[in-house]
Amino acid sequence: MIDIVTRLMTESWYVLVEAAPYVLFGFFVAGLLKAFVPDSFMARHLGKKSVGSVLKAAVIGVPLPLCSCGVLPAALGLRRQGASKGATTAFMISTPETGVDSMAVTYALIDPIMTVIRPVAASITAIFAGVLVNAFPEKEREPLPMSGVVAHAHGSSGCGCDHGSCSTNGRSSLFSKFRFGMSYAFGEMISDIGRWLLVGVVLAGVISTIIPDNALDQYVGTGFLSYLVMLVVALPLYVCATASTPIAASLLLKGLSPGAALVFLLAGPATNGATITVMLKTMGKRAAGLYVFSIMICSLVLAWATDSLYIALGLDIRAVVSEVGETLPEWVGVASALIILFLVGRSFLRPREVCCQG
Repeated sequence: MIDIVTRLMTESWYVLVEAAPYVLFGFFVAGLLKAFVPDSFMARHLGKKSVGSVLKAAVIGVPLPLCSCGVLPAALGLRRQGASKGATTAFMISTPETGVDSMAVTYALIDPIMTVIRPVAASITAIFAGVLVNAFPEKEREPLPMSGVVAHAHGSSGCGCDHGSCSTNGRSSLFSKFRFGMSYAFGEMISDIGRWLLVGVVLAGVISTIIPDNALDQYVGTGFLSYLVMLVVALPLYVCATASTPIAASLLLKGLSPGAALVFLLAGPATNGATITVMLKTMGKRAAGLYVFSIMICSLVLAWATDSLYIALGLDIRAVVSEVGETLPEWVGVASALIILFLVGRSFLRPREVCCQG
């Protein structure tokens, strides 16, 4: 028993050390986006019931580092500001499925190809869903009252101006925006996402410790059956895009195909009980059904395409995943891991607003 616990802690620490530098970089970029891309910019471009608005919503959502919890108030805020149902649906899919933080971790723990496939797949799924929702409209219903939840999702600065910067002086304003963005990234975001990241790291350690090598090849197999298994596992699961990445990397090392891993990376972050419930109440049954349907269909089709691509390129993703530790010096990973543990630990000591999950 002691040996198992020791190995579990060792494997979890190894995953954290490899991912931590990229996580910190992802949070830094997320802070820059939060600071210098006004929230009003998104609402201004998403109002029309057109393919163009859906495309914009999908593209805008890809780099944003919001989990399926944080995206709910943000998306409903866009809806109340005039975004179409299709654009709102696209935003609700592309945003939690990927982000600058999760893409950085994907590069660290999996490989460059999956780092590109993941946002592309999220965009395709979001566009498909948004176009379907606009193509099959139902009776409009008023979104739920937002009270203070949108302000929480967008970041509350205590003043009425964007991003908490009230100064009209150029240099002071830029510095204030930068400071606000970093405070958001390494404060609120760490509080919302960091804990789930650590949960994902521990689960990755459990998988590495308990599941024998090639077990998934033997019992789950490859192809369509493995896609369905991962879909059933991922759909009800609450896991953010960043936290899902180390879990997927560990499953890949145990024999899961790249396509099946992509199903988990797409369906896990985008669906959970809270998201579907809010969709039902604010967008209607048809939109909610098309939302889930689109994620299922696109996950299966894109999984097949991903496996076909890796086969055509003659790549063994397990060999790549097992060698990701050589990209950065070990001391950088250790220092970054300690910083993340400190930031997450500090978040437990600070009061935080209640989130829809966790």
